[in-house]
Amino acid sequence: MEIEKAILAVITTNSSIVEGGAPIFICETRKEAEDISANLEAITDGIAHELSEELFIIVKH
Repeated sequence: MEIEKAILAVITTNSSIVEGGAPIFICETRKEAEDISANLEAITDGIAHELSEELFIIVKH
């Protein structure tokens, strides 16, 4: 069985806006969040989406 669509990770600079079942990465700065998003995108073969200034998700389509 292969997962077709899923949220693989959540990256944020504001820990009060996230909770849930996906791995959550809390960053100090927006630059750090962008860097971690790019790295996770490559590692997981996912796609990063910016949902707001302080929130990114990595998804598998």
